[in-house]
Amino acid sequence: MPTIKEVADLAGVSVGTVSHVVSGSVPVSEPLRLRVEAAIRQLDYHPNHVARSLKTSRTRTFGIIVPDMTISFYPLVIRGAETAAWRQGYSLIAVNSTDSAERQKELLTLFRSQRVEGILLVVAAEPVPMMQISRLIDAAIPVVCLDRIPENLPVDSVSVEDTSAAEMGTDHLIEMGYRRIAIVTGPVSLTNEKRRLHGYQHSLRRAGLPLDEELLWHSNVRPEDVAALCRQKLGSVNVDALFCTNGPTALGCLRALRDCKIETPGDVGFLTFDELTVDDLFKPSITTIVQPAYEIGFQAAEILFDRIQNKGEAASDPRTLRLPASLKIRESTRRMLANADLMLG
Repeated sequence: MPTIKEVADLAGVSVGTVSHVVSGSVPVSEPLRLRVEAAIRQLDYHPNHVARSLKTSRTRTFGIIVPDMTISFYPLVIRGAETAAWRQGYSLIAVNSTDSAERQKELLTLFRSQRVEGILLVVAAEPVPMMQISRLIDAAIPVVCLDRIPENLPVDSVSVEDTSAAEMGTDHLIEMGYRRIAIVTGPVSLTNEKRRLHGYQHSLRRAGLPLDEELLWHSNVRPEDVAALCRQKLGSVNVDALFCTNGPTALGCLRALRDCKIETPGDVGFLTFDELTVDDLFKPSITTIVQPAYEIGFQAAEILFDRIQNKGEAASDPRTLRLPASLKIRESTRRMLANADLMLG
């Protein structure tokens, strides 16, 4: 295995210069950098990052914890974070919490023991004690929360504008002629779910529509449980549209519609947060509130890096970044408008 000294000898530079090129910690002139990089490639030299981290207290790694990488929203978040980390010379370690508070606790402990320099966190849907996150921040390990933002915890966060995004979706359903709009949510103990519920309610109030408790369907983020709830509700509550506040909830709701032999948009309109699958493979195509998932991950990693670079900055002054969502109008919300056009004709 080639050593750093062999790289230095081949490039005709000092060991210190090779170290500066590898770490990026000290600027090196372009000619010297090119010579060192050519020698590294020729010798297939791989620096010992573990040994270097023990010496410098720098691992140049971030960790990211998401509930489930199979949910289509989170791979884009991870990809955005990875791109931002790579541009700064960092690596990203991605893991799943399976929405378990205990698993999240284990992963945060693991990341701390592996000396990651910052953590991106989507908090688990189960009630999670915030003390561990506070201890990480107190230990100068920056944490940025994504998507699901803890309440009453001074932590950097990046998410979509949940309230205005939900208002936008509900406004669209109302404009299309729907009036009995049921909202299907995850746990309203989660801040983002609560804000999306508020957006739905604000939209109904502006339109002069009643806030009917029968149309508030609260569940968890397990599609099978959501499907069971929706099957029961669809058999007893009159609705003409369903609005799901997250992707897993939407999948459960669609299963219930299938099981009850209810078609969208023929029988009920359907709208959800988050893309479910490739649009041209899913019929009818689903009207969707699209979150800027890639940008959420990218911006969160940028905040982490900035915190690392400015360790003297007061961590008690959390940064809050809220990004706008967009609405993709497709087939699943068009029935009522088509019926209205026929009546007018």
